Amino acid sequence: MKSKKFTVGLLDQFHISIPEKIFKSFAEAKQNRVKVVATFKNKTIHFYAAIKKDKNTGDYKMMFGKRLQKELNIFQNDYFEMQLFEDTSKYGVDVPEELDAVFLSDYEAFKIFENLTPGKKRSIIYAISRYKNSQTKIDKSLIMCENLKRGHLNPYSILKPQ
Repeated sequence: MKSKKFTVGLLDQFHISIPEKIFKSFAEAKQNRVKVVATFKNKTIHFYAAIKKDKNTGDYKMMFGKRLQKELNIFQNDYFEMQLFEDTSKYGVDVPEELDAVFLSDYEAFKIFENLTPGKKRSIIYAISRYKNSQTKIDKSLIMCENLKRGHLNPYSILKPQ
């Protein structure tokens, strides 16, 4: 499933409004997580996002934070092109190779990770992904696995040595 390409701008500092006609087929299929391709002036980014219906207005909204705005090089009054795709990923986010490799070597930690809520899994994956250096991703993944096995499940402190 995918949407047509559409033009969009920032609704406010951190959100984008998704037209109902664009999101309708996703909503009917109960797919609130999507893969997004956004393009502005020959720059294209790919990311995953959750789209939620605003209870007051009935409009669909998606977070589009400062990191994504900076990556696409857009500002408040810019309009850019976007397309939505069905999220076929296992966790709703791309898993770094380094984390995959660590999970292959530590099945016990992987089993604990698999029993976490989808949101906690994504939080942990995002936390590992934010590191640029491959060795740092491996080191943080190893720390996270040890903390999972010790029962530490807080995504905010799970990457810190205990």
